[in-house]
Amino acid sequence: MNKMLSQEFQNLLLEKHRQKVSYPPSSDVKKLITKIILLLFPEQNTLNISTSTEIKSVLREIESELKSILIEIPEKWKNTPEESSKIFIDSIPVVYQMLLEDIQAALMGDPAAINELEIIRAYPSFYAVAFYRFAHVLHQLEVPLIPRIITEYAHSKTGIDIHPGAKIGTSFYIDHGTGVVIGGTTVIGKNVKIYQGVTLGALSVSKDMAQKKRHPTIENNVVIYSGTTILGGDTIIGENSIIGGNVWLTKSVPANAKVYNQSAAVIK
Repeated sequence: MNKMLSQEFQNLLLEKHRQKVSYPPSSDVKKLITKIILLLFPEQNTLNISTSTEIKSVLREIESELKSILIEIPEKWKNTPEESSKIFIDSIPVVYQMLLEDIQAALMGDPAAINELEIIRAYPSFYAVAFYRFAHVLHQLEVPLIPRIITEYAHSKTGIDIHPGAKIGTSFYIDHGTGVVIGGTTVIGKNVKIYQGVTLGALSVSKDMAQKKRHPTIENNVVIYSGTTILGGDTIIGENSIIGGNVWLTKSVPANAKVYNQSAAVIK
């Protein structure tokens, strides 16, 4: 018999299955976050709601489903599943307002954007940022794992990887988006625009840095063009700065700066 199919190997797998930690299915988490987006943005044309009673009913369903998910988590955190669910529901209007500002940032920041409907229905940035903002609420509540499931679901759909621990201000827009990485201790101010392929990452990946700020701070009104990498917890990009494409930064940049690479291209 093949070594990989030996009784010893089968026993190993059996023991791992017996010792597994039971967690709520990721599919339940994905369905829940999708239902929230469909409730807030009827432009998706999926939920048919015509009365405030139906709105209340869907909100009760969301709270109940979230509580059921949280109850299944084996670890404990600072609140009970019931308390966390209520805080999350209470946060929905605040997050909704932030998303409206994100949509306006996309509309104003992208000449190709025709209207809000197009952004909500077709822009990967909206999808990724919306999922991030709700995951961030759960991350702040110290809920284990579930926030990462939400943002990684968005990552799989859009190619935009935003850690739920990142702190991102309002009017945030990612143009195109594919390949964007935003690390867990990143801080981003208001009215920031970044393009595809941007990495806001860490200089060191050693485990002893886990509880320290490892990712950069991007202040208000900054534009970062495609392919740029900005690394380090002490790296600050000052407000109103413009960072050109394919720049590698590990040091801070003052306010109102323009940073770019000298082009080596020659055209004859």
